[in-house]
Amino acid sequence: MNVRVRSALKLKYEIDERKKREHDLDILNGRLEDTLRDLANKHVQLTSERERSEKLLLNILPAPIAMRLKDGEKIIADQFDEVTVLFVDIANFTPLASTISPVDLVDMLNGIFSLFDSIVEKHGLEKIKTMGDAYMAVGGLPIQSRDHAEAVANAALDILDEFPKLTNHCRQLRIGIHTGPVVAGVIGKNKFIYDLWGDTVNIASRMQSQGQSDSIQVSAKTYEYLKDKFELKPRGEIEIKGKGTMQTYIMMCRTC
Repeated sequence: MNVRVRSALKLKYEIDERKKREHDLDILNGRLEDTLRDLANKHVQLTSERERSEKLLLNILPAPIAMRLKDGEKIIADQFDEVTVLFVDIANFTPLASTISPVDLVDMLNGIFSLFDSIVEKHGLEKIKTMGDAYMAVGGLPIQSRDHAEAVANAALDILDEFPKLTNHCRQLRIGIHTGPVVAGVIGKNKFIYDLWGDTVNIASRMQSQGQSDSIQVSAKTYEYLKDKFELKPRGEIEIKGKGTMQTYIMMCRTC
């Protein structure tokens, strides 16, 4: 075999090898592009899931509390020396619940509590929970504020004003307010709940349960915060379960 033939064969071999390497490289590049594309899609999905989880968490917990959990804080329990707690209850709701369908019942409650939610948010309060037909919110936490009692009072008046428009005047509310210290924290492992504990919560609940229909009953402690900005009239002393007699007031309106 002469030199020219050997050179031609060698060149062909090198060209074939180069083409094979290029083909293999094209295959690897294609696989890499597919892998990168899959990773990008998974990143988008993970980001979407994370945003969805954060949104759900913020629907359950106050934003500052959710951030503390995300930062790894295991136990959240805070003492607040002065907050104002609001309870709202629909009077005579239990008899009504037995006369309408489950779908209509839930739809009605959803409309009512959505109204309360918007008013509570408007006045910078924190919704704590609903219990059947009762609604609980608080002013002054998790971010402390000086005007917590006034904010709760304004929210209560708005609720009392707006509620009849939603229910065609066929239902009535009882609203109770009390001011004092509470412990606030997160309980639960799989289903978190941010809740409050202490006598302040119990007394606020009693202000509601032993109040009058279509009225806002406040304790003497709350009265001291509101007396210069709202019109309140003494109801007199009433028996509060577990607390004996307590002086209470009915809030009429904002002062001009």
